[in-house]
Amino acid sequence: MSQPAFDPFGEPVPAVDTSAAPIRASRWLKSGGVGLFWGLVGIIVLARAVFFEPGDLSFERAVAWAQGLLASL
Repeated sequence: MSQPAFDPFGEPVPAVDTSAAPIRASRWLKSGGVGLFWGLVGIIVLARAVFFEPGDLSFERAVAWAQGLLASL
């Protein structure tokens, strides 16, 4: 049995039955929101690298980096 909860004025707070609450939609929205957020972060970082520092992200450097990574494995 759980302890009764009280609000700041001393009134008892009614217990909420969490098993009856629908959680399927909130999980889907949370997953979608997190995926959308990190997708936008990736797009923004890539866009900044391409448009604001074009010399730092060239195709030749990317290929050389990938070859170096594969060689170290």
